[in-house]
Amino acid sequence: MSKPYKVGLTGGIGSGKSQVSNQFLQLGIPVIDADTIVHELTTSNVSVINEINEAFKNNVIDSKGKLDRNKLRTLVFSNNKARLKLESILHPLVFNEINGEIKDITTTYCILSIPLLLETSATSMVDSVLVVDCPESLQIARVCKRDGLLSEDVKNIMNTQISREERLFAANEVILNDKNIDDLSIQVKDLHINYLKRKI
Repeated sequence: MSKPYKVGLTGGIGSGKSQVSNQFLQLGIPVIDADTIVHELTTSNVSVINEINEAFKNNVIDSKGKLDRNKLRTLVFSNNKARLKLESILHPLVFNEINGEIKDITTTYCILSIPLLLETSATSMVDSVLVVDCPESLQIARVCKRDGLLSEDVKNIMNTQISREERLFAANEVILNDKNIDDLSIQVKDLHINYLKRKI
C-alpha cells in the first residue's frame, strides 16, 4: 500500500485552520489534528496530567483534579520557559500519535493540522506546507470574539508564533481566509483537486 501524500496545515491563531480542516473532512479527506490529540492527552491520560502537574509544581490542577487549562494557558503564554517545558512533555507524544495514525490512512492524501508546524521544525513530517492566512487585525478580532480574550492577550499568543511573513515564506500553498465560507470552500476544492494528483 502506497503512503498518503501528507499536507501540513498551519496558520496563526484565529486564521481559520478549523474551518479549513472541516472543508477537507467534508470532501472525505482524513484530518489528523494535533490540537485534538493534545486535548485527549491532557484530559484522559493520567500519567501525562501528572507529569505536567509535577513540572509546574502542583499549580495547574483544579479542585476536581482536572487540568486547569485557563491557568496553564495563561502561564505558558506569559512565560517562555514554561511554554518550552510544556512543549517538551507534549510534542514527542503528539508526533508519535500522528505517525501512528498516518499508517491507517488509505486515501491519496491526508491533512496534518499542526498549529506549530513551522515553530517546531516538524516540516520533515509533511510533503507540503499549506498555510491559512488572514490579516493580523482579523486574527485578533476573531479570537477576541471566540475566546473572550482581550486584544493584548491575543497579541501575546501571536508573539509566541512565527510572524505572518515567515509563515507565508515557508508555504507551498496558501489559503487566504478573509472573506466568507463560500470563498473558502472554492479555495479548498481547488487544492483538493490538485492534491489528488500528487504522489510521493
